[in-house]
Parts: sequence; C-alpha cells; structure tokens
Amino acid sequence: MTLQTHLHGGGAPLAPDPAPLDNAVWSALAGPHAHLAERVGRAARYPDDVYAYAALADPTDPAAWADLHTLVGPGTTVKIKPVEAAPPGWAVVGGGTGVQFVDTALRAEPAPEAVRLGPDDVPEMLDLVARTEPGPFRTRTVEMGTYLGIRHRGRLIAMAGERLRLPGWTEISAVCTDPEHRGRGLATRLIRAVAAGIRQRGDTPFLHAAPGNANAIRLYESIGFTERLRGRTLLVRSPGTTTETGLL
Repeated sequence: MTLQTHLHGGGAPLAPDPAPLDNAVWSALAGPHAHLAERVGRAARYPDDVYAYAALADPTDPAAWADLHTLVGPGTTVKIKPVEAAPPGWAVVGGGTGVQFVDTALRAEPAPEAVRLGPDDVPEMLDLVARTEPGPFRTRTVEMGTYLGIRHRGRLIAMAGERLRLPGWTEISAVCTDPEHRGRGLATRLIRAVAAGIRQRGDTPFLHAAPGNANAIRLYESIGFTERLRGRTLLVRSPGTTTETGLL
C-alpha cells in the first residue's frame, strides 16, 4: 500500500522521482547495482553473500516469474519483494511485511568520530550484527555502499551504512548499537552521517523497518523520516526438484 507522502528530500528544491521506490530491489539491480546483479531477462537477484533477495521487473508478469525460474533453477528457495502472491507451481514457504520510510526532514551532518568500514572490518561487523539483529547483513554486504562505524577502546560498538542504491535514492541500513552503549545517540549520529554522504552525491535517503520494531520506527520518525508504503516479502520455492540450496 503506497501512502501519499510529501517528499522534499530534506529540503532539496526538487525531490527525485519516487517511482523506483515502489520496486526498490529491482530498481537497484537494474540500475546502480547492475554490476552486482545476477540477471535473466526480467528477473534478477543479488549474490547470496551480498544480499539474499531477488526481484522482478513486474511481479504480476508470468514471463518475469519464468525468468526467475531460469535464474534460480528448480526447487530453489528465494526471498522476493515486493510481491503479494506467487503464481501456480511456486510454493510460498514464508513471508512478512516491511515498512518503507523516506527522508522528508532529516538533518544530515558528518560525525567526526565515525570511521569508514571496509572488508577488513567484516568479522567485527558480523559480530555486532549477531548481537543486535538489525536485519540482513552478509559477508559481502559491505560492497553495496559506504558503511560507517563508531569504536570504543578499539571495539566496534555502532554502525550504519548504505544498502540498496537506485536512481535518485539510497537506502540506509544495518543501523545497530551494542546494547551496552545504547541511549547515547550513536545510531542517530551515524544515520545523519551516512545521509550526509548520500546527499553529497545528489541522492535522497530512505530506509526500511519491520512493522513490529516500534523503537526503530519511533527513532526514524523523530529525526525526519516519513512512512511511505508497506510491502510484502515472500519466501518462495521454485517449481521442480531441488538442485541447490538457494537463497536462505
């Protein structure tokens, strides 16, 4: 469901076209993240160690589903969004709803204490993710964009970064803080800092949250994000005999 939201990109004179946000994963894989895409026709996916999601150019198009079957193979489990239903032959084995927020009044500014994180920091990033569960983060997710972190006595205690990048928009993701260091505004500072980099190249920030994550939603709305839509994610299994483990 798409909500009517006044978009002004945190004060920019012209907001980017919001249409790519309606099918954000596809917009990224067919656009700025094409170099990461595994694609067959009107279906594409990220490598499993980058971001375990697939997308269709048009989720209502049977030909796009046929392309996805060719891409993932028979009997493969794959996460796909936004999708309301799967066609005959595809088994729905799970699913959920995500809430999309867009920047309408965010104050973006650098965080002097934040450091750029890269491949060498992935073990620490994965450890922080395991302790805080901010959402999907894999061994190569760091390749999707800029990730910033804050350290305390050399230990990574908070981070945030860029995930989906589509025309005019970049998603802020993996926002997390060690439980022992919460209540200090670290997440807010990192969101503002990541947003500053996004704005610098002319994009507008957006992000997603689980509808039950009241604390995250309260934070995002308090610093200038507005809910735009709620979309379905499905975990589906392709028709046929299992030949690979697929995207789990």
